[in-house]
Amino acid sequence: MSTAVDTEEDIAIVKGIFDRVAADLGMIVDRHIKISQVTTERLDTRPAGLGRIHISFKLGFKHESETLHGCALIPLPDAIALASYLMMIPDQGVVSQRDTTELDRPSKEAMLELGNFISGAADSVLRKNRPEIIVRSEGCQGVRADVRPAFPFEEGAELVVGRARTTLHDFPEFDFLLLIPVEALHA
Repeated sequence: MSTAVDTEEDIAIVKGIFDRVAADLGMIVDRHIKISQVTTERLDTRPAGLGRIHISFKLGFKHESETLHGCALIPLPDAIALASYLMMIPDQGVVSQRDTTELDRPSKEAMLELGNFISGAADSVLRKNRPEIIVRSEGCQGVRADVRPAFPFEEGAELVVGRARTTLHDFPEFDFLLLIPVEALHA
């Protein structure tokens, strides 16, 4: 259930994270990543990635001795494409990799590295507003279609959920989601 509508601060921070992820990954994989139609809402439940398997890049938001949890959700074919580009696989190989649901060891390691880039981007953006927050990757996992991602979460707690229409290179547009505990964004 939505508990509040967009706030200017939520949108600015979430858009900053999306833009930083796109810039950092785009530079590393040498492919254009476009972010558009960024929205935020506050929810008291974890939304699911709709219609297909997603990769949940788990994020830990550490403040003093407490760690809050969230994630980034990317559809599996697009996460595979990003991981493949990180491994310097050419475009033709990436196209054929996007259809797989089984990841080999190098692909799994590249997925973990994607999580490090995403957490690094979130850390960089959040430190401008909340220098006491440290964001770190807590691994990644596949999530079945229409199933909520798993991470420590107390039902009813408030999350800022950011959504962006995202395009990687010449592939079809997809929804990129960020789930961030409100306490990580606001003191």
